[in-house]
Amino acid sequence: MSMNSFGHLFRVTTWGESHGPALGATVDGCPPNVPLDEAMLQQWLDKRRPGQNKNMTQRNEPDAVKILSGVFEGQTTGTPIQLMIENTDQRSKDYGDIAQTFRPGHADITYYQKYGNRDYRGGGRSSARETAARVAAGGVAREAIKMLAPDLEIKGYMVAMGELDIDRSKFDWDAIDQNDFWIPDADAVQRWEDYLQGLRKEHDSVGAVVEVVARGVPAGIGAPIYAKLDTELASAMMSINAVKGVEIGEGMNAARLKGSENADEIFRGNDGAPVYSSNHAGGILGGISSGQDVVVRFAVKPTSSILTPRASIRKDGSPAEVITKGRHDPCVGIRAVPVGEAMMACVILDQLLLHRGQIGENQGKVG
Repeated sequence: MSMNSFGHLFRVTTWGESHGPALGATVDGCPPNVPLDEAMLQQWLDKRRPGQNKNMTQRNEPDAVKILSGVFEGQTTGTPIQLMIENTDQRSKDYGDIAQTFRPGHADITYYQKYGNRDYRGGGRSSARETAARVAAGGVAREAIKMLAPDLEIKGYMVAMGELDIDRSKFDWDAIDQNDFWIPDADAVQRWEDYLQGLRKEHDSVGAVVEVVARGVPAGIGAPIYAKLDTELASAMMSINAVKGVEIGEGMNAARLKGSENADEIFRGNDGAPVYSSNHAGGILGGISSGQDVVVRFAVKPTSSILTPRASIRKDGSPAEVITKGRHDPCVGIRAVPVGEAMMACVILDQLLLHRGQIGENQGKVG
């Protein structure tokens, strides 16, 4: 299978399967002399790690990352960084019943149609477990960003789960890291948990919408047409398992606005720099960052692995009824939050390096 890499100058290749001995990432193009150790990466993997609470899969993986190359005496060397995460709590026997059967909503049938074989143990490469490698790579990107753009901050959170939406009038940045759902409203947590646990008892699952914001992105990164910052971000987010839609800024709702409502007015700030009246553009104009917050949202479908019987077929075409056993997230959107943050970090760093290589410092001075 090819096409396991993404990025241009900062390039990430992930490898491994859900139920293999290990998975990981090869990170190429990280600048040299970036302070880096395993603890710096582990803090982000711990956000994504399964088995932490009753609202996610009970597969208990430590997700301990090992740096095998590319770092010497606590700093990156500029050579490829090899990251490895061992699988320690896989239960492949849970998948024995579906070896000859295609699970509805999964990539089982399309992988088989394409390759003529498939790893039915948890989905192999199509498993969301692959995203652990992305989060590790995103940790590398975050440390490099600190060197190039020290004021840049990336934060993800859930804004919707099934029929529930956040109340943006109660938005609290400090609440995001204080609850299992990464939602910016402490008062809503119990309602979200009751809703999800009710679905779990019904042997069902639910989708979610995740928003990721990058604050402090310098103006000028990205490029017209084929290397637009929003193009790269949309591709990165869409590559995450179970993601079915991506929006930048106002997104699909922009189609419902008038031009007088959607265009962000520009004013001269006290320091002479441009100030915008709003951020419908999501911090990107013509594929290039404006200096405002870069805002991306993506929709995650409901987890397809559920205990509710679903109709399907076997390899020989005969009908079958599928009940997916094992340990699965009732809402995969919860653990998609750190994955979205990681993909944002990888894209932003890649674009910073591309900008530095072509332009150096911004050429057009405003004010």
